[in-house]
Amino acid sequence: MSRSEHDLLGDREVPDDAYWGVHTLRALENFPISRETIGDAPELVDALACVKAACARANHELGTLDERRARAIVAACQEIRAGALREQFVVDLVQGGAGTSTNMNANEVIANRALELLGLPRGSYEHLHPNEHVNLSQSTNDVYPTALRLAVVADAQRLRAALEHLSEAFGGKAQEFADVVKLGRTQLQDAVPMTLGQELAAFRWTLREDLQRIEEAQRLLHEVNLGATAIGTGITAPPGFAECSLRHLVSLTDLPLKLAPDLVEATQDTGALVAMSGTLKRLATKLIKICNDLRLLSSGPQAGLGELRLPAMQAGSSIMPGKVNPVIPEVVNQIAFQVIGNDLTVTLAAQGGQLQLNPFEPIIFRALRESLQQLTTGCQLLADRCVLGIEVDRELLAARIGGSVALCTALAPAIGYAAATALAKRALSSGRSVRELALDSGLLSEVELEEILCSLTRPATVGG
Repeated sequence: MSRSEHDLLGDREVPDDAYWGVHTLRALENFPISRETIGDAPELVDALACVKAACARANHELGTLDERRARAIVAACQEIRAGALREQFVVDLVQGGAGTSTNMNANEVIANRALELLGLPRGSYEHLHPNEHVNLSQSTNDVYPTALRLAVVADAQRLRAALEHLSEAFGGKAQEFADVVKLGRTQLQDAVPMTLGQELAAFRWTLREDLQRIEEAQRLLHEVNLGATAIGTGITAPPGFAECSLRHLVSLTDLPLKLAPDLVEATQDTGALVAMSGTLKRLATKLIKICNDLRLLSSGPQAGLGELRLPAMQAGSSIMPGKVNPVIPEVVNQIAFQVIGNDLTVTLAAQGGQLQLNPFEPIIFRALRESLQQLTTGCQLLADRCVLGIEVDRELLAARIGGSVALCTALAPAIGYAAATALAKRALSSGRSVRELALDSGLLSEVELEEILCSLTRPATVGG
């Protein structure tokens, strides 16, 4: 069974049980790109429903939409926000047309469900039309960017929660190993003593910096261009529509949204999306460094550094019995590589816009969504399946610090740089420990030496 629908290009048959219509049908034929649909991005569907409901309320308040149609549109949007009809959002996330196919998919689904709520058959658009009523006072060019930003903000909020969890996982391990003295290294060479707690606390603090940066990037996305319509002039929208629709959107989303001060500029600008992508790349580069450090510190376990023991997650080889690999840091590394690639996609798409509109926001959204969701999963996995299970080889670390000439740096303030250098040279040539040589030479008493060694476990900084 089918129904006939008409658009600019002519008549087409649409499945009778479909809530979408002819515009969506053409998009299905034109864009079999990523095989990832709008319905696969529930945060975007929810955002579209919020925007459409807010606009329907504003149109009714301003007298351009009657109460009967407005109530039906809002009710359909409420059902969609509750999870209904997700399978009807069938257009590919990647599409030409600056998001027009996404907007029309939403318009048609909402219109046909609203018709049903009015007791009318799907497709009877003379009573309630996708363009004339659901899209009233709107354009894809303000609906889609606004919904996109709401969806990115929702995904960013979930990433912040996962990142908070990971940073606190490192913080807990830092406290657990606060008294474990080990060698710090620069350029992969022995440097000076430090505690394992200090090493892990540094991971916590560097991740907490990115929590703040993501929050800042979210705030930029709270500025929207709803009411701009085609290019920012507000053409076809009644006076006051931008402010009225924003007020209803704030009520529906409970977000501190605000109108851009210049809607023409906002309609063509993707700077806030670039800023979010750059922030995610920053986080990705930090995660790569952290995961590389975890892999290096746990290398071996017999012929590598072997200072940390990461939890064993699975057998590591189909040929080498007993081998276990650091698979969680490895997969987080790969997520981070993808995020850096996605940032290049966002950058190219953002600079590709021309004149009053950037038509490449669909690929920007898909790249950002993938980065946000994979980083969220990666942070959660790294915390739960790696960091929280880290163990340490205390005996190995004690033996290494006890025999290392790196102790001479800690002794230098007490005995002088020249004497500490000579001590290091004697230790390397004789194979005797720095501690033993320092006591034998009379440079320090045992009490003085113990005080210096104990000072190594004291925190250099304080903070929450």
